[in-house]
Amino acid sequence: MNQPITVFVCAETPCLSMGSDDVFEALKAEVARQKLTNVNIEISGCHGHGLCNHGPSVVVEPEGVFYLGVRPEDVPELVGSHLRDGRPVERLLYQEKATGKIIPHYREINFYKKQQRLILRNCGRINPEKIDQYINVGGYRALAKALLEMTPIQVIEEVKRSGLRGRGGAGFPTGRKWEFGYNVLSDKKYVICNADEGDPGAFMDRSVLEADPHAVVEGLIIAGYAIGANDGYVYLRAEYPLAVKRVSIALEQAREKGFLGMDILGSGFNFNIHMKEGAGAFVCGEETALIASIESLRGMPRPRPPYPAQSGLFGKPTTINNVKTLASVPAVIDRGADWFAGIGSEKSKGTTVLALSGKIVNSGLVEVPMGTSLSTIIFDIGGGIPDGRRLKAVQTGGPSGGCIPARFPDTPVDYETLSLLGSILGSGGMVVMDDTTCMVEVARYFLSFTQAESCGKCVPCRLGTKQMLEILTRITRGRGKESDIDTLYDIARTVKECSLCGLGQTCPNPVLSTLSYFRDEYEAHIKKKNCPANQCRPLSRKASATVKS
Repeated sequence: MNQPITVFVCAETPCLSMGSDDVFEALKAEVARQKLTNVNIEISGCHGHGLCNHGPSVVVEPEGVFYLGVRPEDVPELVGSHLRDGRPVERLLYQEKATGKIIPHYREINFYKKQQRLILRNCGRINPEKIDQYINVGGYRALAKALLEMTPIQVIEEVKRSGLRGRGGAGFPTGRKWEFGYNVLSDKKYVICNADEGDPGAFMDRSVLEADPHAVVEGLIIAGYAIGANDGYVYLRAEYPLAVKRVSIALEQAREKGFLGMDILGSGFNFNIHMKEGAGAFVCGEETALIASIESLRGMPRPRPPYPAQSGLFGKPTTINNVKTLASVPAVIDRGADWFAGIGSEKSKGTTVLALSGKIVNSGLVEVPMGTSLSTIIFDIGGGIPDGRRLKAVQTGGPSGGCIPARFPDTPVDYETLSLLGSILGSGGMVVMDDTTCMVEVARYFLSFTQAESCGKCVPCRLGTKQMLEILTRITRGRGKESDIDTLYDIARTVKECSLCGLGQTCPNPVLSTLSYFRDEYEAHIKKKNCPANQCRPLSRKASATVKS
């Protein structure tokens, strides 16, 4: 094979934990030993961000041949057979479970071909530690366009027309948020990237920052230009050491290339970005708690108004956007609002990235147009439920999301529809549950997380979460009372309506949604002292039989 070949080895956290760094070193050594001068070995983000349970993964470009489960001992055969002689190693290729069919190219795998990559557009295609590779795929072109061809208000209008909404929570329109920041008069303004991803099972922001950090940096610079800020912060939890490393490298490289600092691209615009590592408090994902943490105060929400756009970091107007929102901005500016608005549903434009996990054949990151149905995501992309089990429910939006029963398979994944069903899109967590799942235990599990992460500042959240958790724990242990269901409803509604911040306002969702859709399971636990899913140990059939005998 004489044409230039690039071999991308996944160097994100999941594959690294499975030894992809050893595979990378083995490939470099073997290519050098066999003197293949046309082969370049590079690290990359996850190749398509999926099939995370089948790593380490390797992609050979430009063919797009996709290898899974590669080990250092496989490298001599891979290099000799494929890279030298042009014969792919069949035993390392993807095999479709249902048919047994071998699929060599990742673009042909159902998991990938039914997705649409926008936020994850560069993930797996470039080395995240080399800015030139980002530039070669169009990186920083949008920044040049914004600074040299557009005024700040034109940038804001373009983002407004695109319909881009915040990808980190409630889906507030990004352009309107920027407009608020632009309209506030101040001698100093700030923009912040909220990378404080703390949901159990969520790894979207981490993956973007590990695989394509420059997209987020570019989006943050454009946001600063739009609202008139000269300083930005990336608030990133310290539990993501690889993301911290790659963002640090990206910031240094951007400064060296003149994309950060004074008079960027000769535009007269000055902008710098600082990184702040968070200590891991879930509540610091809330804007005002995040601001307090950057100021070296305890991360606790404060009442609003004033909103951060009026008085935020150090008392100055501040605009905060999520990682995925900022990663979308360069694509919006580069390709135009009309292009972006043509993707998704009527009220929810663009794509969403979901962390697909739980009882699913293919787990990993999935990016689909807004409005894609749950059934498409779970069965067509995710490969369905393993071991012949039945789908029971899907929990969306992280620990603050609701549980949607299997009887709503055609539910479109967008902000409005999920809200009507008692759930949220949130940051994009999606946990699939089969018929062995106890929904009472699910509610207890997620509430135990939010109760532990409550900052305790406001009474409804501090006491309400504790009371709900006590009741749910009692029910799962066979000590539930018939009055518990009504009590749970009352407390959950009070916490939802009276809490100070989003943590308290959304944490009752798992309780309320399971009570609404799976009330019969609560009643079985309380009245029959039986767990229908046979998961709550004190109520399991096996335990009951032991007691009777």
